[in-house]
Amino acid sequence: MLRAVCRSLGEAGIRATVCGAKGLSTSIAWAAERNLNQPLISTQMPRPGGIASFMRLPVHTNTEGLDACFVGVPLDCGTSNRSGSRFGPRQMRCESPLRPFNQGTGANPFNSLNVADVGDVWINLYSLSDACCNIRDQYRELIKNGCVPLTMGGDHTITYPILQAIKEKYGPVGLVHVDAHPDLQEEVLGSKLGHGTPFKRAYDEGLLDCSRVIQIGLRGTALTSNDCDIGRNLGFRVVGAEECWHKSLAPLMEEARQQMGERPVYISFDIDAIDPGFCPGTGSPEVGGLTTIQALEIIRGCHGLNLVGCDLVEVSPPYDFEGTTAATGAHLLYEMLCVLPGVKYYR
Repeated sequence: MLRAVCRSLGEAGIRATVCGAKGLSTSIAWAAERNLNQPLISTQMPRPGGIASFMRLPVHTNTEGLDACFVGVPLDCGTSNRSGSRFGPRQMRCESPLRPFNQGTGANPFNSLNVADVGDVWINLYSLSDACCNIRDQYRELIKNGCVPLTMGGDHTITYPILQAIKEKYGPVGLVHVDAHPDLQEEVLGSKLGHGTPFKRAYDEGLLDCSRVIQIGLRGTALTSNDCDIGRNLGFRVVGAEECWHKSLAPLMEEARQQMGERPVYISFDIDAIDPGFCPGTGSPEVGGLTTIQALEIIRGCHGLNLVGCDLVEVSPPYDFEGTTAATGAHLLYEMLCVLPGVKYYR
């Protein structure tokens, strides 16, 4: 009977039977009993084929019955330099035919959680303020049943209305913010909305628990000498990129887990936190950034946190000629799924 279940679950199920791990077998039976969605794997359809949902998961029209969902926000009206991140969700989906089992951590999130792609939110691309309202209102619906959204951006403006919806359900949240820029400007050319302002708006509206905010990877040129001090003055912990050079970030994330505690936490990851040598396809690249290994350490270091939402923003396909940036973004979103509450690790 278990082998039949394994066959129905494809590669992951077969691997579990071969391993013979009791916990893994129990998880597969649990997945079959709940009829959890499974990504389309290469034994069922070659990786270049299939409908381009995230990881070729089933597409749902709402979050009923889901523990987590992938959702796109194709917005770049808040961009101040190179545009194109409105195409980020589509391209990350195209680069996302990944395998379900995480060899680095021992997680297979699809044996624990019911996950689907719920498509893109509708937004008014002619009005940034209207678009923010559109995002906030639709996220209220997405999360009302406790589903955890894993968001594909889109420029970083989108995090502000998402946090508005998150705060209504969970109260002020802790924040793991990975970025080359603090995104704490009061305004840009008179506008209070843009990808340089989302966390200032979030701070102003009490969306964040400031004692539980950490910003990692800040660097590069700035308009003033104290851009990175803005967050410190608000009570955030700020870890500049220079503090991350030539070292593992696992010890930092141990400290971050202590800082975040057991209350709700949101992850916001701007792909420009990673050095443009690895991820060139973004709107405001800054040299001297994180490596992809450090990016994995940060996300995997969030395992055990009470995560209520995540986003991966600022992937700009027009500047991503080989698809490397979108592929990295897709992998990091999968890693975020792997650290959500309820995902079992088998090591």
